[in-house]
Amino acid sequence: MNKLLSFALAAVLAVVATPNGFACTGIAIDAADGTKLLARTIEWKGGNLESKLVIMPRGMKNTALTPQGQNGHVWYNKYGAVGASTVQAPFVTEGVNEKGLNVGIFYFANYGSLTPYNPKHAKKSVSDGEMVRYMLTNFATVDEALKGIEDIEIIPIGKPDKSGHYATGHWRISDASGKSVVLEITDKGQRHVYDNNLRVITNSPGFPWHQANLNNYIHLSGGETPNKTMGDVNLFSFGGGTNLMGLPGDLTPPSRLVRAFFYVQTAPKPKDAYSAVTQAFHILNNFDLPIGAEYAPGEKIPDMPSATQWTAVSDVTHPTFYYRTMYNSAIRKIDLTKINFDTVPYTVTDMDQTPQETFHERLF
Repeated sequence: MNKLLSFALAAVLAVVATPNGFACTGIAIDAADGTKLLARTIEWKGGNLESKLVIMPRGMKNTALTPQGQNGHVWYNKYGAVGASTVQAPFVTEGVNEKGLNVGIFYFANYGSLTPYNPKHAKKSVSDGEMVRYMLTNFATVDEALKGIEDIEIIPIGKPDKSGHYATGHWRISDASGKSVVLEITDKGQRHVYDNNLRVITNSPGFPWHQANLNNYIHLSGGETPNKTMGDVNLFSFGGGTNLMGLPGDLTPPSRLVRAFFYVQTAPKPKDAYSAVTQAFHILNNFDLPIGAEYAPGEKIPDMPSATQWTAVSDVTHPTFYYRTMYNSAIRKIDLTKINFDTVPYTVTDMDQTPQETFHERLF
């Protein structure tokens, strides 16, 4: 195995070894003009993920990683795509392709469990960290993606935990039609696909558990509780939003999912793409994690401005990728319809061109 691959695998192992550091939150928003968006944050408290903006052209040859090196499944990009990576460029974490397919991976600690790698099946194996890139560059719709990965073995390149399970993520897969599903792999390779009717996603436990957990919050709604009198005591609210009293505010995946669900459900329908994009970023402001919040007193905190390292919005109706980072809150925009994916080179670039980069459109 060459030095680059050794470094990539070591970096992935370092990230996987700190499961509690990941805390991602995803939402979906539709506008009145038909625009459909998928948005998310990505957090890791352990250090800078060295994320890059990745432009994937049509026709590019890819060879997947396995624990043995770069000897896995080979494919050529059918579609061009844009996304953001973590750790190394092949590990695209979130993105959108020219047909409006959006795919993102969200960490699935203690529940996600992959089939161990079988060297005899190397040529049909794709590592879990490369599945976002694999789906974006091969498929146009959710149905195509689910069908197309049936014969692919989704493998780990990390090490098993004490119980012999391989940690992984679960995937949100969405397309321009509005269809959105969650793919979870448990029990050493058992695949489960769920319709994402919640329009939100976080991390563990599994998606059905999160659906059932929402019943604990059936009493919540938008608006303000009216004043009332009990005996001789007049009771009144201290401010707006009292109908959401009891909405969980901690950083855990269950609490974040409940919070995201109610913010999405109570938000007014935006009128167009611009309004939808700005609304998505505003909602996700609520999930921007301060860097110190996940550390106990006395622990060394990394030199970063935020545990939320970037936030992204994918417009699947007019294929466009928007993002901002922990270093720059300006929203950057990559319009895929203005990229010639037959001629654009494979591009891996810093998400922040300069520390003070302003809101402008980046062309490739």
